[in-house]
Amino acid sequence: MIIQEAKYIASYAKYTQCPKDIKPEYAFIGRSNVGKSSLINLLTGYNELARISRQPGKTQLLNYFEINKRWYLVDLPGYGYAKISKTKRREWEKMIEGYLLFRPQLQLAFVLIDSRIKPQAIDLEFMNWLGSRQVPFAIVFTKTDKVKPRELKNKINAFNTKMLESWEELPKQFISSSTKKVGREELLDYIGLLNDQFYDAKNILKK
Repeated sequence: MIIQEAKYIASYAKYTQCPKDIKPEYAFIGRSNVGKSSLINLLTGYNELARISRQPGKTQLLNYFEINKRWYLVDLPGYGYAKISKTKRREWEKMIEGYLLFRPQLQLAFVLIDSRIKPQAIDLEFMNWLGSRQVPFAIVFTKTDKVKPRELKNKINAFNTKMLESWEELPKQFISSSTKKVGREELLDYIGLLNDQFYDAKNILKK
């Protein structure tokens, strides 16, 4: 897929406020400071489209970016480390849950996992939550340039071993590096495939 245009649309506090037009949407979510903004900038080709910050928890709303006037990339708040109050955290959780469970345009959630560290319970619990509610998702291992190839393989194998304690089949997975520009083509091609399926089904319903 070639990105011809990518622009920020708006930020929303509730899924009911999100755009009313029927375009496929792809959500990006992960623990705070997992490299989400960097990955979004890599995918779109706009270096400052999603603000990059070393301070976890900067994304606090449902941030919408329109790509090629054909689909939406949705940047969701990170979970985990962000230094916020329990009340604010629960507000975030309700906002994220509402979007993931009740937004019919959502085609897939990309869950970002830091490839440098051992499997984290919070990531595994979140994916189990998605699975229990039948929310489709794929995994993107980030910051892979910071890990040697053999170590990366071992880290991913360890993560998959933990997942298979709860899952019979692993979800689709990608590796990425914003620094080395790894994974961009594979991710965009997959989104393009899902877009084609979405619009094909939409055309069939019109007949």
